[in-house]
Amino acid sequence: MPRPTKRRVPAGRVTAKGTRPDNYQPDRQTHTGFDELPPSPIWVPILLFGLLGLGVATIIVNYLGVIWDTSNVVLLVGLAFILAGIVTATQYR
Repeated sequence: MPRPTKRRVPAGRVTAKGTRPDNYQPDRQTHTGFDELPPSPIWVPILLFGLLGLGVATIIVNYLGVIWDTSNVVLLVGLAFILAGIVTATQYR
């Protein structure tokens, strides 16, 4: 059985460059822009770096075993502090 031949379509634009259909309407933005939001309060970066530092310090102290015996629970608490700092960083404007 012979294979069907593919139909050749010329490459290129469908419409001329720089033209739009007559019924074109740009989408309206329903959310406020980034420039319209007020800056973050001063406690956001303080909390951000505090949580990151506390998480790193917890992991280092756990690794050294200075205060308590090394434990996976303490390691997870340190990682949770770091994750909370990263989540806080997403809220900074």
